[in-house]
Amino acid sequence: MNYIKLLTAAMECFVVDNRLNPTHVSMYIALFQYWNLNRFENPVSISRKEIMKLSKIGSLATYHKCIKNLHEWEYLEYLPSHNPFKGSLVNMFNLDTSPVQALIHYRSDNEQALAHYRSDIEQALVRSKTYTNNKQYKHKRQPQNLEEVIQFFFKKENSKIEAQKFFNYYESNGWKVGGKTDMKDWQAAARNWMIKANEQKQHSTSTSLVQKQHNLNATTNKEYHEPL
Repeated sequence: MNYIKLLTAAMECFVVDNRLNPTHVSMYIALFQYWNLNRFENPVSISRKEIMKLSKIGSLATYHKCIKNLHEWEYLEYLPSHNPFKGSLVNMFNLDTSPVQALIHYRSDNEQALAHYRSDIEQALVRSKTYTNNKQYKHKRQPQNLEEVIQFFFKKENSKIEAQKFFNYYESNGWKVGGKTDMKDWQAAARNWMIKANEQKQHSTSTSLVQKQHNLNATTNKEYHEPL
């Protein structure tokens, strides 16, 4: 038996086995020392008093709980004597080849596979979110089609003709503001278009009224004897 190899195998189990707490590890090291002094021959006769002293376990209940746990989890085989004048026996397992080591490796491999799987899922979610954000941004930057523009203009109580004018104008220049800068929000541009269109309409109506009033003005100082 190789002392370093056996202890290294045990430590590898301790690292990944979340069932263990410090008292389990401390007790195992104390029992391992007994096994070492016995030249790694099984079974090993142990003294409860000496094991508690070596492992720094002060509670009898903790001692029994830990050694039974190690037995149940197949780190060792505990054979209590139930005789105060006769020491109990322990069969220490070679954890490099034991079922518990195989289980640890199985769990470790599964955890690594699960970690890679989670990483792939997270990356896919990031790509999906980026694509969605880009898609939403594009839809905000420009409408999907003329029908969407017409519906928007109708909601704002504007005509289909104005919607077509707006769509045709920006569709022809690649949805750029001033012919240079990419449009950031087509709906905001549409609202500005409506405001300007309404202002022009009001200005045109006002000018027409002024001209009409001017044409209707009649002078009172006409000379009817003069020819027309």
